[in-house]
Amino acid sequence: MITRRGVEAAVLVPVDEWRRLQAAAKPSLKQLLLCDEARADMAVPQRGQLRRRAPLAFD
Repeated sequence: MITRRGVEAAVLVPVDEWRRLQAAAKPSLKQLLLCDEARADMAVPQRGQLRRRAPLAFD
């Protein structure tokens, strides 16, 4: 714990722990869909950029 003039200001944690905490802090799909905020600002990947596999031919 790091304090500034007696007030807690920061915490030092290992990098692996920090990454785990950041990954856990991301909202789930359920949380995103149920939130009151506008969803227009969410990043949505572009569609149609990947090639589809050719259909299987049955003889």
